[in-house]
Amino acid sequence: MRKNLSRIIVKGGVLSPAELRSIAETAEAAGLKTISFGSRQDILLPEATDETNLEKFEDLSIVKPYSDTIENIVSSYVSTDIFPTTPWLTGDRYLYILEQIRYEPILKINIVEPRQRLVPLFTGHLNFIASDHEDYWYLYIRLPDWEKAEMYPALIYSWDIGKIGQAVENILQEEPETIEMIFDLVSDAVDTENRTVDKPLEVPFYPFPYYEGMNRTGTGKYWLGLYWRNNKYDLEFLKAMCDMCAESKIGRICITPWKSFIVKGIPVESKLQWEKLLGKFGINVRHSMLELNWHLPVANEEALRLKKYLVANFDQNDISTYGLTFGIANYTRRVYYFTSVVIEKNKTPKDLSDFDIRDTFNLLYAKDFDPNTREYITHVQDVDKVELPSLLMELSQMYFEQLGNKTEQEKPAGPRKEVVEAEVFQCQECLTVYDKAYGDETQGIPAGTAFKELSGDYTCPVCEAPKAAFKMKVFVKQID
Repeated sequence: MRKNLSRIIVKGGVLSPAELRSIAETAEAAGLKTISFGSRQDILLPEATDETNLEKFEDLSIVKPYSDTIENIVSSYVSTDIFPTTPWLTGDRYLYILEQIRYEPILKINIVEPRQRLVPLFTGHLNFIASDHEDYWYLYIRLPDWEKAEMYPALIYSWDIGKIGQAVENILQEEPETIEMIFDLVSDAVDTENRTVDKPLEVPFYPFPYYEGMNRTGTGKYWLGLYWRNNKYDLEFLKAMCDMCAESKIGRICITPWKSFIVKGIPVESKLQWEKLLGKFGINVRHSMLELNWHLPVANEEALRLKKYLVANFDQNDISTYGLTFGIANYTRRVYYFTSVVIEKNKTPKDLSDFDIRDTFNLLYAKDFDPNTREYITHVQDVDKVELPSLLMELSQMYFEQLGNKTEQEKPAGPRKEVVEAEVFQCQECLTVYDKAYGDETQGIPAGTAFKELSGDYTCPVCEAPKAAFKMKVFVKQID
């Protein structure tokens, strides 16, 4: 369905409030009431948009329906300051790198940090992944006709990313078949400041984060994640929000690959005004994780209905999917998923296309339920829609049973550790844990402070739920 829609290129998924407001105003002038967001952090216009109205977007990079001439650059800029990140990779670094890419890519480029989980690492043709060496990146290449990604045999300097990307596109006519051939051709074409790969890329496993609502950062400011189920964002709200950004001196808005967006750097003194704005437009910012962790084909009503059916079943049965992600694919075909669990709809055989027959589905899950392994295991095939809820619950249970096992198995044998039971308190809204062993440095609470000693106005540092929302949990803990 993505090919059916006009796309506005938003490099790296980052734009200013003024740019978004201008897009909203232009869309309004073209007779639209909503816009949507794409899985590559671009902006999508409704399918019915009159092509003559696209001329109103003359100052923007527009990709018309059924055109593959330009691909958006995906970046994990959105994760900086709010999720774990490589220390040297600041927001400014991303912006400088994006500025250096001055051509219109025909290949998909991902510029990402390996610790975050909001932006996929390996869904591009050129996947630049930050290393521990400051300003150097691993590069994994998967050209359109390649079966899998191959690691480039050198680390890429930040300021060479644009040059390398353009050089790879220039040699596509040579039809390179191996990573070694690409390395030789690129090395002959451009001068770069490469660095030797001294260790393999390590991608630690983290559960998928909760990315919605008003959340406090370590700097004392707030970030706001907004998600709408139907991926149709009201232009009136977007314009009012951009005006609020200007008043709050916020310079960037970030689109996520999950058809949502994040506003960072909201000052404490502006928090109430933002909450009033959300209330005025009736914006819900407390969707369950059951809603947020889905990746669907763009503008596909059938997939949206299937998602609603499955989410309703999860909700009815009080099933937790925290840390998991789910994807729905139209038909079985060669695609590159970035979710923990994939629901594939089987294509109706051509010789039966005139008959009314039931839909069937396959279920796949990523190895260790980690999409970054890029290895998917078939769980079941050719099952009915009514069977999916129980099978997905089964996979959810498998995920929680194996969670942490891989890490423990890979640890080298060491001195025997004592096993003790420890009490922690967990927020029932977002599952954040308060452990007195660590305290809460975001609110100035020192390590060793028992939960009962916290003041009555203590709130969750992630979702700001009240102290009463925390429930005691007992878990097994190893100590030296």
